[in-house]
Amino acid sequence: MTPIAYACGMTNKPLALSTMYAQQERFEDGAAFARYAASAGYDAIEISHSTRIEKLEAIIASNVLPISSVHQSAPWVRLADGRGNSKLNLASTDEGERREAVAHATASIEWAAKVGATKSVCHLGAVGDGIEMYPEEYEMRRLFDGGQAASERFASLREIAIATRKARAAPFLDAARRSLRELVAVAAAKGITIGIENRYHYHEIPHPAEYAFLLDGLDLDHAGYWHDTGHAEVLHRLGFIDRHAWLGALSAKAVGAHLHDVEGIGDHRAPGDGDVAWAYIQAGLRHLPAYTLEINQWQPDEKVISAPAFLASVGLR
Repeated sequence: MTPIAYACGMTNKPLALSTMYAQQERFEDGAAFARYAASAGYDAIEISHSTRIEKLEAIIASNVLPISSVHQSAPWVRLADGRGNSKLNLASTDEGERREAVAHATASIEWAAKVGATKSVCHLGAVGDGIEMYPEEYEMRRLFDGGQAASERFASLREIAIATRKARAAPFLDAARRSLRELVAVAAAKGITIGIENRYHYHEIPHPAEYAFLLDGLDLDHAGYWHDTGHAEVLHRLGFIDRHAWLGALSAKAVGAHLHDVEGIGDHRAPGDGDVAWAYIQAGLRHLPAYTLEINQWQPDEKVISAPAFLASVGLR
């Protein structure tokens, strides 16, 4: 597949639809999803980390839309221990785990180069090798959904989660930085830019202040910030990180964005089907040449189809 050239002469910025939306029976054939995305008004496709190789190959063979980015660790495979490869931790202090994570992220970069994409979205890992290490946030989420976000218990759990991550973070950040440099060495040679995504859980890497350490000495053509609107919003609503912290100094380092909406702390809704405040996002991301919509498979067709017009209405096209 040839490199993307769809931006030439267009009045609107191109939008890609993630194959997150393709995780449903009617799109078992990737070609059907590609045709759907084109008919719904999208200009490209992002391959999500939940996409199996058969679907990826069918999208490529259909030649309906270009692939703008590949999300590590696509294509999805099951590991020997039963986990999906997207669960591998690039920030692990276990060297075997880290090396395996790097190998799968490298495969994503190689696929991006093969299909003519220019970006690989990266989950750079987490502080700790298992989400069970951070039960406080999961209880907080249950309390939030139960209308108890103002409770003393909620605030106490948040302080424990913050202190726990802070105490454990240093060696995992070092490992994440090492992994990133190994990936950049591969990606730069192939003309691929790595976008380091802000994450959904507080214990995950990076936080806003950690990007400087991770990106130090790297050219923006090689690695930069990938903004996820829903992740930023959810961590803000839980009281962990102010939503504006991501699009301050990091705006200039942004190389891409996942746009989706939020209701409560449920994200990956179609833009316009939630209550995200889009003005600050428009201010921080309007310089980007294109965007990706990461919409979950339970959203109705009409919301997916109306999302481009909604983004135009808030100045993001």
